[in-house]
Amino acid sequence: MTNRLAGLAGTKPHKIWTIVVFVILASLDNAAIAIVPAMILPTSEALNTSSRALGFITGAVILLTALTSVAWGYWGDRSDRKRLLFFGTVVWAAGSWLSGGASAYWQLLLWQLVMALGLGAIATVGFSVISDFVSPRRRGLAMSFWGLSQGIGGLFGAYLASQAGSDDFRTPLRVIAVLGVVFAVLYLTTYQAPRGYAEPALERLHASGAEYDHRIELDQVPALFDKRTNVWLVLQGFTAQIAYGSLIWVEFLYQNKVLEQGYDSSTATKVGGLLAAVFRIGALFSILAGHIGDRMQARHLSGRAKISAIGLLGAIPFFLIFFFLPLSGINVTNGASTGALIPEVLGELVTNPFVAAAFLTSMLALALTSADSPNAFALISDVNLPEHRGTVFGMQNLVNGLGRSTGNALTGPIASALERSLTPPLNWAVGLAMFQVFFIPAGWMYWKAMKTSPGDIMANRAALEERGREE
Repeated sequence: MTNRLAGLAGTKPHKIWTIVVFVILASLDNAAIAIVPAMILPTSEALNTSSRALGFITGAVILLTALTSVAWGYWGDRSDRKRLLFFGTVVWAAGSWLSGGASAYWQLLLWQLVMALGLGAIATVGFSVISDFVSPRRRGLAMSFWGLSQGIGGLFGAYLASQAGSDDFRTPLRVIAVLGVVFAVLYLTTYQAPRGYAEPALERLHASGAEYDHRIELDQVPALFDKRTNVWLVLQGFTAQIAYGSLIWVEFLYQNKVLEQGYDSSTATKVGGLLAAVFRIGALFSILAGHIGDRMQARHLSGRAKISAIGLLGAIPFFLIFFFLPLSGINVTNGASTGALIPEVLGELVTNPFVAAAFLTSMLALALTSADSPNAFALISDVNLPEHRGTVFGMQNLVNGLGRSTGNALTGPIASALERSLTPPLNWAVGLAMFQVFFIPAGWMYWKAMKTSPGDIMANRAALEERGREE
């Protein structure tokens, strides 16, 4: 049996199994982040705290995840990535399990921060691993699946929290912890691709059985930003993620819209969660956006940056409409179970013009912004050497986290301040709308990346070809 299993190592089925396990594992970390924001109402009641205080926890988790991701990324570029991913997953799963036992606000904060320490490994080390599996001509498409898995993870986490956590916030936290441990163990059975595995310039090197043994050194880090494309990719993430970070509160916006219609908090939590889940369907367009990015990049090396700029700027008007649409006339059963509410909410998409319009505008907004992540991820791989990708992504993830935590942390206080003159949910709609302005400088920075990326890509290809010949 042992010999048979050893014979499967590195085969196509083993690689497919690796990608499946890895994609699910990557989605679970986003599910863990999405749980607390999706059950603000029951958590605040159980711990006798405010929605603003819980928003601080989410912002702190995002920020600490980003801060630790730089160290995880650098460590992953120097050492065994499989081991790092396993232990990182165990850490965040333990933090989530312990969060489920919190009986006071400070306990929830503490254990959520422990969870964040492990989450940083999944994003950065995982990015380095997945980039080695895919050739440059299919990177956009592959990164769209990787990014989509994280979006689906966030959707799953929000759904799990809004339904299973509507009466007890502890259950979703422990469910996601158990799933994390299960897939961490399964990850130990996966294939570890060599660095630069899918690079055309290194194909003969790997075919000969030789190893690409280059590793990052600390003195190489400053030089990574001599590539101007890296600078623009990192900086755009800060402003774009301020806007993305505010969107975490969309679910709370729609829960308030349901409350406005006279439903109790448990029903509002469930219905708002179900609506938010349906409204995220537009993210599925990231697959098409990644494919289009690959096609545009094949014609011109500025293609990925161009489609990202168009997507971010084009989404703004659709987000604004989505925020301000009323939710009038919604008709669901107050106090019903999730099973009973699902068909009722889906029926509202057909019978209620306001729900239908919200679905359409959210789908268009997310379809456009879905061009951003897969093409940005692919571009990082295109302009950086294999041993540098985790570190650069970690730095981008740090800046992204700073932006995302800023947007997340400020949305609640701004909405609360607006409540002095605007009643809920209008204060939340106005607060969310204000943050859309941050997509504009991000679009401009992608325009700058359009100018620099062709030269950086060609220089990176030349370096890989030289190393392939030297080995």
